[in-house]
Amino acid sequence: MAFKKRALLPPLILIVAILLLILMTALRPKPPQRSNERPPVLVEVVEAKAENIRFQVKGQGNVRPKHMTNLVTQVSGQIIEISDNFENGGFFNKGDVIVRIDPADYRVALQSAKASLAQAKAALAEESARAKVAKDEWESLQMGEIPALGIREPQVASAVAAVQSAEAGVAKAQRDLDRTVIRAPYDGILQNKNVDIGQFVTMNTQVGALYGSEIAEVRVPLSDRDLAYIDLPEANHDGAYPHVALTSDVAGVKYTWHGKLVRSEGVLDQNSRVIYGVVEVEDPYNLKSDRHPVPLRFGRFVELVIDGIEAQQVFQVPRYALSINNTLWVVGEDRRLEQRDVNIVRSEAQHVVINEGLDNGDLIVLTQLSNALPSMKVRIPGDPIIKQQETKEQPAEVVAGNDNE
Repeated sequence: MAFKKRALLPPLILIVAILLLILMTALRPKPPQRSNERPPVLVEVVEAKAENIRFQVKGQGNVRPKHMTNLVTQVSGQIIEISDNFENGGFFNKGDVIVRIDPADYRVALQSAKASLAQAKAALAEESARAKVAKDEWESLQMGEIPALGIREPQVASAVAAVQSAEAGVAKAQRDLDRTVIRAPYDGILQNKNVDIGQFVTMNTQVGALYGSEIAEVRVPLSDRDLAYIDLPEANHDGAYPHVALTSDVAGVKYTWHGKLVRSEGVLDQNSRVIYGVVEVEDPYNLKSDRHPVPLRFGRFVELVIDGIEAQQVFQVPRYALSINNTLWVVGEDRRLEQRDVNIVRSEAQHVVINEGLDNGDLIVLTQLSNALPSMKVRIPGDPIIKQQETKEQPAEVVAGNDNE
């Protein structure tokens, strides 16, 4: 009997162990189950703000003088005097003597012309007196109508013509004498010195070139697209001229000068199909004032920014926010995406200007979304992070305890 009891003990232990295992498995807490729903995508946004902006047109060009004159001689002779500033880069004021030619021969010619004038006047006086005597004699004889030859009218007319010719000779001699002195026609800087003291020059010899220092010009090419954004001055312009900022590097430092767009050249270039605007800068060498930080020298290459027309209540949006079809994504109510069709007024390198399709306060999406769809839920910086929902069959304390484990 005892043998039978010992034989039943192992199966009994095995059955009890199986029952305990089943019980422990049933009582073990189940892990939380997470939903498969993905959290909303985090996007960067910018708030749309309407503003008034002034368009700007960029260009470039070389600085050149408004007035350029080749100084040439109008008489012949030897150069006996030159100005101390008669050298490349020398500055002159209007009326300053640049070169003086030997005037001796022209003074003699002037004296000779004056002597001829005196003789002509004397001959005229003599003929006038003879004509008066002849007229008196004829009237005393009472011989009727006086003929022109009888009162020496042809002789008097010839004497008058001789006086006028002599006066013209004096004027020419005086003009030639004055032309022995070459003066600056305006304030300027000398370029290309071609003669020197002691040199004999003939008529039409080029002495040098003078560049006007009062006003500098820059020719800037403007396309049809540029003309849509600036008020280009035309003939009889009576308003304010567009302001222009000119920048360039001088000795490694960037400087800015200020000028104005005063006119266009009036015709399109046949090769490039652009029209050239002309920008003027007053007193580029700071000779009359210190209006510029440094002199704006002729020949310098500059970049220009021209102030254009003003746009009212438009939006500036980063260019990369646009989709391929020129639409924008906007975060609407409940943080859901909305696609907006917008009207682009102007596209720039970094921004686009929009006048329709946006309202003040709209949140424009800047993040590039590869699979964006209307009504897709997103979140923006500052929104609370929504954790994935958990499905639990055990008390929260048990779940927390397992998480800590």
